[in-house]
Amino acid sequence: MIKEKVNTSLTFEDFKTEVLNDYRIAIVSRECSLLGRKEVLTGKAKFGIFGDGKEVPQLAMAKCFKNGDFRSGYYRDQTFMMAIGELTIEQFFAGLYGNTDIDLEPMSAGRQMGGHFVTHSLNEDGSWKNLTQQKNSSADISPTAGQMPRLLGLAQASKIYRNVPGIPNSDQFSVNGNEIAWGTIGNASTSEGLFFETINAAGVLQVPMVMSVWDDEYGISVHARHQTTKESISEILKGYQRDENSNGFEILKVKGWDYVDLIATYEKAAEIARENHVPVLIHVDQLTQPQGHSSSGSHERYKNAARLAWEKDFDCIRQMKLWMIAINIASPEEIEAIDLEVKKEVFEGKKAAWNAFIGPIVEEQNELVAILERIAVTSDKKEEILRNAATLKSIKSPLKKEIMVVARKTLRLIINEEDKLELSSWITNYIKKTQPKFSSNLFSQSDKNVFSVKEVLPQYPSDATEDTDGRMILRDNFDAIFSKYPETLIFGEDAGNIGDVNQGLEGMQEKYGELRVADVGIREATILGQGIGMALRGLRPIAEIQYLDYLLYAIQIMSDDLATLQYRTVGRQKAPLIIRTRGHRLEGIWHSGSPMGMIINAIRGIHVLVPRNMTQAAGFYNALLECDEPALVIECLNGYRLKEKAPLNYGEFKTPIGVVETLRKGTDITLVSYGSTLRLVEQAAKELFEVGIDCEIIDLQSLLPFDINQDVVKSIAKTNRLLVIDEDLPGGASAYILQQIVEQQDAYNHLDSKPQTLTAKAHRPAYGTDGDYFSKPSAEDIYEKVYEMMHEVNPSKFPSLY
Repeated sequence: MIKEKVNTSLTFEDFKTEVLNDYRIAIVSRECSLLGRKEVLTGKAKFGIFGDGKEVPQLAMAKCFKNGDFRSGYYRDQTFMMAIGELTIEQFFAGLYGNTDIDLEPMSAGRQMGGHFVTHSLNEDGSWKNLTQQKNSSADISPTAGQMPRLLGLAQASKIYRNVPGIPNSDQFSVNGNEIAWGTIGNASTSEGLFFETINAAGVLQVPMVMSVWDDEYGISVHARHQTTKESISEILKGYQRDENSNGFEILKVKGWDYVDLIATYEKAAEIARENHVPVLIHVDQLTQPQGHSSSGSHERYKNAARLAWEKDFDCIRQMKLWMIAINIASPEEIEAIDLEVKKEVFEGKKAAWNAFIGPIVEEQNELVAILERIAVTSDKKEEILRNAATLKSIKSPLKKEIMVVARKTLRLIINEEDKLELSSWITNYIKKTQPKFSSNLFSQSDKNVFSVKEVLPQYPSDATEDTDGRMILRDNFDAIFSKYPETLIFGEDAGNIGDVNQGLEGMQEKYGELRVADVGIREATILGQGIGMALRGLRPIAEIQYLDYLLYAIQIMSDDLATLQYRTVGRQKAPLIIRTRGHRLEGIWHSGSPMGMIINAIRGIHVLVPRNMTQAAGFYNALLECDEPALVIECLNGYRLKEKAPLNYGEFKTPIGVVETLRKGTDITLVSYGSTLRLVEQAAKELFEVGIDCEIIDLQSLLPFDINQDVVKSIAKTNRLLVIDEDLPGGASAYILQQIVEQQDAYNHLDSKPQTLTAKAHRPAYGTDGDYFSKPSAEDIYEKVYEMMHEVNPSKFPSLY
């Protein structure tokens, strides 16, 4: 028996109006799901994954979702987005069709499949909107549980805003830290490690997070008994339940078809999280999935008759109807009238969305047909061109691809004819107009991108007599950063109390507090997630991963979430997170890796900076804090105790991003490298000079972006030879570097010898000094490789060593 819980401040008529409005939203969402599946089956849409069966609990969540709050959810939350006023019928179908117009399809302009939602945090110029005056959704991703790490950071931002004074423009992002981060996930995806890592971290941090688990008893076709111990996520998480003696979660459970109890449950959860910054988990069970997992199959294949009958009876919308009738909210006839009205509304909205999508493409189709028919008149290939035109004209619902295929194949036919200019010009202009709709915004296009920051050189005292450890330069520069930017904070394993494992943050926690310089648990994925979420809310976090090898734990979050954020929102959200790590040469398989090839290919959309010393690294941090883009900074692990000159202008000097530095001028060969290996390159170059080989050494400084001024090819034009030295595996970053130099910079025009690489061995580095020597390039390896290349040029002057 459902107990009625009614807000006593409402009259019955007000209450009735609110309930009927909720029901209407639920029916709109359900009809969109049903009609959306049909659009996939007819071929108008490519794939569909819908939120049917989850409508009523999402209505309850929406009622408690306030301006300033953030959602980090998954791809079945369409009802919620409709209920907060951020998704219309037309936008739902525009997403399904993949409309590339951001005004018509504001979720991703067709870059993500339907069901992936977002709100715009940025104006068109990349500046922040006032996030406290709107309801916010971070941009969804498909990888299961991938939304969880970001959720942690979105919640932690409220804690920072509530407890850290002096943050500039904080009223644009928070009202005293009262905002809740709302997470949603399917029951099966709670099996992912990212879910458990996030739940544990939220319990430790005590942040205002409300986590909803939509439980329909299946994960695609796999029953909960194969997914979750005891078949219940709330049961196995009972150990997280807070009590009077310890922090933890508040864990609530509610049936997904019980409208009244759902509202009461969400109101309770919101009050706990918003006021007390206590995380809450709501296990919403007894939900259904009326059309199965997606449009790729039917759930009749894996659900028995009893389950299917139960799902029909306990469909949340059906139960809501029965309750409405039972307490005289509406009669069956009134409900049926709403249903019929909504069916028509959704159908008309679908039709409008389709016309808006297909109309411009048909205009392009007609434009090309006219060109083809015109050039056919005087062409020797008249019949073939007219056949192509007729084929294109016959397509009722053309795709841009189909238009381009006809245009480009026709161009081949008239390659020797004068009239080809009209067609080739049309194709060129079409690509210029269309390609950005699919390719723009991988990196920031605002006036705060990395190229907007100008180099500022370190200034040194004229009477300096001693150099200092590199780690001291980092420490003093971080001190200047934290003082200059109250919105900055850093966190990582051992980053707080001991000032990181290399003391680059020595004394910073004591000076700036545990919230701004924080220790965290051993959980790299959610360290990244903390950074993403806080950066989405206007803070400037620096997420520290202790060693470069450990980045692999977080690479999926970096690749699927952070790296794609500006791209998949077409520049409407940003998370300018700085990721700090240290790597390259040390000892052993898991502390000395340089998996740069994997990294640079997995995280396009994040800048990858590889300073050779700590002054460079500090300059990168200073530059990045004036930008609105994410970046990975890899400090040299064996450079913290090496001596460097101490600058005077901490916090102000800036290392240019994407600009190489020539460390040594030479005439015989160009040696290109980065990071720790450069010290060996410089040593080898000195020894080579003694035998008459003059090497030019170039420090790349950054891999993404790569040599924006094309200085490497200028060097090769002088030396006519190239060797890339890299401690990544063969074919790793060195292959990328060669592609950039030889192909992108056209260095092949200047080469007199085969461009070559010298890399680490294909295995992981072995332990110890000898392991390093025989696993990665040594000074002797570099010497002999260069000497061998010069032997080929002049064997009499440089006789073979072996």
